[in-house]
Amino acid sequence: MSAAVPPVLPSASPLPVVLAGARGHGRWHLENIRRLQLAGRVRLVGICDPVPLTGEELAGHGAPLQSPDFARLLDATGAAVAVVCTPIPTHAPLALAAAERGVHLLLEKPPAPSSAEFRRIADAAEAAGTAVQVGFQSLGSHAVPAIRRRIADGAIGEVRGVGAAGAWARDEAYFRRARWAGRRRLDGLDVVDGVLTNPLAHAVATALALDGATGADDVRAVETELFRAHAIESDDTSCVRITTAPGRRITVAATLCADTPEEPYVVVHGSEGTLTFWYRQDRVRVRLRRHRTESRTAPSADDEELLFARTDLLENLVEHLTRGTGLFVPLAATGAFTRVVEAVRTAPDPVALPPDAWTRAPGDGAGRRVVHGVDGLVATAADTLCLYSELGARWAQTPPKTSTKR
Repeated sequence: MSAAVPPVLPSASPLPVVLAGARGHGRWHLENIRRLQLAGRVRLVGICDPVPLTGEELAGHGAPLQSPDFARLLDATGAAVAVVCTPIPTHAPLALAAAERGVHLLLEKPPAPSSAEFRRIADAAEAAGTAVQVGFQSLGSHAVPAIRRRIADGAIGEVRGVGAAGAWARDEAYFRRARWAGRRRLDGLDVVDGVLTNPLAHAVATALALDGATGADDVRAVETELFRAHAIESDDTSCVRITTAPGRRITVAATLCADTPEEPYVVVHGSEGTLTFWYRQDRVRVRLRRHRTESRTAPSADDEELLFARTDLLENLVEHLTRGTGLFVPLAATGAFTRVVEAVRTAPDPVALPPDAWTRAPGDGAGRRVVHGVDGLVATAADTLCLYSELGARWAQTPPKTSTKR
């Protein structure tokens, strides 16, 4: 969390907000803005979307100005804050347009598809004096600082490393939902969609945050193993191992081809035990080594189970602007995550898994692909901090691997 600062906007009246991208995940932001509008914290003054929202879609939101031109919409509405939930390649241009107009930003993750674009956003915001909060909702969990305190107090001994596991399932329609979905590049622009950089990006960002490695300089090297079972350009079954500046290892393993999808989690390995964080549930388990069980996830009578509250990131941004409260996810705190995005971007294209490595299964609206044994492989990678190739996965014996160093 960033340090508290003097407020920059008056708190007496609701802050005018523009939403860019109101469909798909943007619907969640639309409803969240409505919640804060009812609470008198914000006022929706504009919506930027290629196709205007219908009256039914806008029910309860009044009559905000609508335009596909983000810059003109900011000028016309006098917005103080913009929420950007648009395709990944558009993040930098929209963020720059906001900075040029002194508009503060809640920017969906990933903030940028490359380190260069990230730097453009950061430089523009710094020059304009505007705040940029990145939409890693998991980092709004009060569990994150509590876990950091537990680690600092030696609750699990000396930290040996951090693992993260994300075993999800997405059907083939998921990769057809937008032109950029499942793409590494589109129309000459970097997209860098992929399991680690988009749907399970929270696992990467949360693992880095629990380790305390959030800035770009906190990362020494990144190893990547990128694979795909689906007929897409990007990866759907991948792992990365990050070496931090002090030399600790963070391994994140993820797939969109799980047999049985489970809640993703981050596990901090210590000399005296483990601390597991199910970040979508704000749930934490502390397990000491003398109380270990055979199951990675089943509770033990000796475990300490904790539940935490969560602060909404738009609400936090409003508090930052009107009361000087520190930001939970300032742009600078996603520099380490962007180093991972850059490593994925510059890695060799994902390797297509052989047909005998996966099978077809029914999905919600279309078929999906299940990689044999990947559920256990993902969990074992998080437990051991090993890459897929090191765990003996047959299809990962000659993986594409790259290491980036400063």
